[in-house]
Amino acid sequence: MAGPMAGVKVVELGVWVAGPAAAGILADWGADVVKIEPPAGDPARMFGRMLGLAEENPPFDMDNRGKRSAVLDLATDDGLTAARGLLAAADVFITNVRPAALHRLGLDYDTVSAANPRLVYGLITGYGTEGPDADRPAYDVAAFWARAGIASLLTRPGQSPPFQRGGMGDHSAAMTLVAAVCAALVSRATSGAGQLVTTSLYRQGAYTTSFDLNTLLATGHSVAIGQRETMGNPCMNNYSTADHRSFWIVGLQGDRHWPPLCRAVDREDWLSDPRFDSARARAVNAEELIRELDAVFATRTLDEWAAVFAAEPDFFWSPINTMDDVLADEQFHSAGGIVYVPEGDSTIPMVATPADFHGTPWAPRSGVPALGQHTDEVLAELET
Repeated sequence: MAGPMAGVKVVELGVWVAGPAAAGILADWGADVVKIEPPAGDPARMFGRMLGLAEENPPFDMDNRGKRSAVLDLATDDGLTAARGLLAAADVFITNVRPAALHRLGLDYDTVSAANPRLVYGLITGYGTEGPDADRPAYDVAAFWARAGIASLLTRPGQSPPFQRGGMGDHSAAMTLVAAVCAALVSRATSGAGQLVTTSLYRQGAYTTSFDLNTLLATGHSVAIGQRETMGNPCMNNYSTADHRSFWIVGLQGDRHWPPLCRAVDREDWLSDPRFDSARARAVNAEELIRELDAVFATRTLDEWAAVFAAEPDFFWSPINTMDDVLADEQFHSAGGIVYVPEGDSTIPMVATPADFHGTPWAPRSGVPALGQHTDEVLAELET
């Protein structure tokens, strides 16, 4: 199961998460990915120690399985010559090094593409390639989470902003870059020419908030930040059960979703109750309805409610899962959420990248390379 990218040669010059994650997706899908690392290694090799783990490094493993690691010191002529040789023979270059540094190394798009016009050059930046902050350093917590407005939108009035979980913006931007790279490869099949494709953490964050941002752009008005006690549509809200589990109901369409909710909570009288018999009435009396629903949902456990909800095919809901719950969820595994990565004579489970190809299926081919594990092998290929 080589995957749809089998035969595609990728060179990665990436650090931390975003660039390596993009190349990691391509590696999962079958590409031959050479990961160029400095003598000290990608700094993300420190994640395990930062998490207090003695030997394991799960965040790094997630984004770097299936690659070949070549240590090249780009501060030396020999290192740069080898890097340029790899790029001259590559189909794709993936990097999230800042453009100014790439230019100083002579690894910018104009220079590299002059030697390999067929190269698809994929670049992830913090804030874009133009403008006053084009070369500003960034992590996704800054450019994606904070500056693009996501943290603000998720902050309840009077509360401190929530913290982003590791790599959320990086992994989102990585998938966008992979899509752009694949589109550029399709274009190259017709034109014969490669091209520069870019995305940024800031742009990715803005796209993530585009429901709100485009509304503001078009109307000049912001979408209100909801509080569960006063949600204008109480059928789009979270509730808690007798065993202190929480779940979300998703009754977006009033006429369709209100009757199944009334049946589920055994309050069909609400269908004709003037306080609640229309979307407008439910909005006006939202606080009262939420209090009523809180009282009802607190009478049974989540498992008991799940059985009730299952009898209503038009009742949309989901438990609010912990990470332990996700790993214990049969549906997560049935949906292909875990892959088994070769490790010596056995395999180790890891989270799958989120796309499958039913005509050209992929499977992880190898584990995470040690620093410089393939340097000699990669340099020998340059000589043939």
